[in-house]
Amino acid sequence: MLEVNAIDLHYGAAQALRGISLKAAPGTVTCVLGRNGVGKSSLLRALVGQHPVSRGTITWEGKDITLLPPYERARRGIAYVPQGREIFPLLTVEENLQTAFAPLKRGDRTIPGVVFSLFPVLGGMLRRRGGDLSGGQQQQLAIGRALVMRPRLLLLDEPTEGIQPSIIKDIGRAIAYLRGLGEMAIVLVEQYLDFARELGDHFAVMDRGQVVYASTRADIDEKALKRALAI
Repeated sequence: MLEVNAIDLHYGAAQALRGISLKAAPGTVTCVLGRNGVGKSSLLRALVGQHPVSRGTITWEGKDITLLPPYERARRGIAYVPQGREIFPLLTVEENLQTAFAPLKRGDRTIPGVVFSLFPVLGGMLRRRGGDLSGGQQQQLAIGRALVMRPRLLLLDEPTEGIQPSIIKDIGRAIAYLRGLGEMAIVLVEQYLDFARELGDHFAVMDRGQVVYASTRADIDEKALKRALAI
């Protein structure tokens, strides 16, 4: 279980997050929604340790990880797919996948079959350079790279951004499959409401660094959700 308790985050004098609290449990998808610039990506960077929080705590699997560096969080099963994918364009697809071996024990340093079952196109492109792939294929590669880590918490930052509809469907099916395994907590940052609605179990809408609406799928208030997104 991921538990985020009242975290603040600053970039110098500018405050990006204000008292954010959030939970994510294995077998569920927690969707973080909101317009550009409201702090969604800053939240994920705080969760992976790329930027320290200035107040509050982050707990993962019952242990406080607030002060841990990113590589220690990766060793604890936290994987991050950043906005913009950030694959290595001059490395091959296979080499990109192998970069996720770093936090793994030596005996686990293999590419799991689930990567190719979810994204079959990658299996036929192992020798191609990452920079030669389409945007959608690069997004699949970025998610596949995260899955090589055998994560127990998967953080996805706008995986549908700039992606063609057919690959959006593939990514949606992959997320639904991973959720269905019941072993992984997933936090999905997304602007595409229909995509989030299809997958989400819990929803949090952010504005100006705060959560302004939160709900479960069962209790969602459509008018309140859309009003929060329009703020």
